[in-house]
Amino acid sequence: MHSEKQAPVNYYIGIDVGSASVRAALVDEFGTVVAHADQPIQIWEPQTDHYEQSSSDIWAACCSVTKKVVSGVDGSRIRGLGFDATCSLVVVDKHFQPLAVNCEGQNHRNVIMWMDHRAVSQVDRINQTQHKVLSYVGGTMSVEMQPPKLLWIKENLQESCWEKAGYFFDLPDFLSWKATGVTARSLCTLVCKWTYTSDGGWDDSFWQMIGLEDLVKDKYEKIGNHVLSPGESVGNGLTPEAARDLGLPAGTAVAASLIDAHAGGLGVIGADVKGHNLPCENQPITSRVAMICGTSSCHMGISETPIFVPGVWGPYFSAMVPGFWLNEGGQSATGKLIEHVVQGHVAFPELQARAKASSQSIYTYLNSHLDLIKKSLPVGFLTVDLHVWPDFHGNRSPLTDLTLKGMVVGLTLSQGLDELALIYLATIQAIALGTRHILETMQAAGHHISTLFLCGGLSKNPLFVQMHADITGKPVVLSKEVESVLVGAAILGACASGDFATIQEAMVKMGKIGRVVQPNHGHKRFYDKKYRVFLKLVEHQREYRSIMQSL
Repeated sequence: MHSEKQAPVNYYIGIDVGSASVRAALVDEFGTVVAHADQPIQIWEPQTDHYEQSSSDIWAACCSVTKKVVSGVDGSRIRGLGFDATCSLVVVDKHFQPLAVNCEGQNHRNVIMWMDHRAVSQVDRINQTQHKVLSYVGGTMSVEMQPPKLLWIKENLQESCWEKAGYFFDLPDFLSWKATGVTARSLCTLVCKWTYTSDGGWDDSFWQMIGLEDLVKDKYEKIGNHVLSPGESVGNGLTPEAARDLGLPAGTAVAASLIDAHAGGLGVIGADVKGHNLPCENQPITSRVAMICGTSSCHMGISETPIFVPGVWGPYFSAMVPGFWLNEGGQSATGKLIEHVVQGHVAFPELQARAKASSQSIYTYLNSHLDLIKKSLPVGFLTVDLHVWPDFHGNRSPLTDLTLKGMVVGLTLSQGLDELALIYLATIQAIALGTRHILETMQAAGHHISTLFLCGGLSKNPLFVQMHADITGKPVVLSKEVESVLVGAAILGACASGDFATIQEAMVKMGKIGRVVQPNHGHKRFYDKKYRVFLKLVEHQREYRSIMQSL
């Protein structure tokens, strides 16, 4: 594999729990993904905006994919294991058995997913308190964070769940507990989703003010009073039971975990960029933003001093890269939005048939179809009369308005494949315009951003990548390893093993650049105009809402 190395190669396991699947990778000390496996996990949607999962189903999938990637590998060479996961809420009783987070009493459905918006009333009341901890979440708490979900459980499932609950875990912390038997929480999850601060810890007055004083009384045992930095070794490593489940040696080092987007950031943002003619070369790492694009998208920017950005989460100290403050912008539906728009179109069956006949994915076929119909125009210019506002699931950043809805302007009576391709293109452009909106807000607050580092499923789509370069005007760096989130999780395991002194050292050695996509600066005038239209769309939505509310 690396003939110049005489010593045996060390390996690390990265396990990533996304919204719809669990993935695992065997990653070597040079950051190369040697083996990879994935398995779908179940999602229940019992009613609108309620999304639930099963921690037992998730753990079983973790075990299945891990066994696949370590098959035939000398266990003594596997030095560490790192988990990342969505910031979903896991509820178990005092004996660590699953507790139902639903009115149906289905105990196996004990996870409220990150994208669940059931706690709208609760988050509104929390934001009305204007408590000082809200300054660390952009001034407004999101319904996707844990306090409103906890309050919803107390108010709606008092007897069946709240009173019986022994522990409330963020999903990444549940996984490290399941592997080690230690209930320690990651600084990343608590700081980003629970209002914990790295300098002051929990603020009793916040929990008392919002009606969750119960958590204060037991000294926060239910939500975490033992906190570890990401990458720090948890307990004594894998328990014998977890080792059997995963197919790994007992005692294998397990790292304090990360939220999935943060693992993606870790996997890409520290890569050596020398020789790629990038504006961030010879600049501090703070000139980079990591963008993790999957079901949703997250925009991770770091700084040496705290920067408070309106409508953008953070600043969080050491939540991703130790010693740096993190700001996290985001879009609640990106991959999910593209899927929704494409699959909901009347021409989707025709697209499926044509893509299958040409042995292409539907998105590869759509990209090719756009090239056919563009004629002499650049592809992006096809949407001169078609504009999308992408907040079909509310706006996370920078407007922090979960009541916003999606908009499409420029529809005709045509329903063919050309029209499907155009609405697909306009949707991707809208997502990129939303990214520009977030980046401009971060820069106005004090960030200095020159380069985007993309990873996640959508980064495999060349149209998505090029539109982000063209619309933001910034070069986009893609990793050599497409599965950057898994590399980030493996970096955690590498640090927990003691093979690397710091996360930064592991980031540089294990993160590798694959390709750079430059913006087409000649298209700037067109996209500046598209951006002006983009911002007008939300103005019009708020205006018509105001008109209707005045009736």
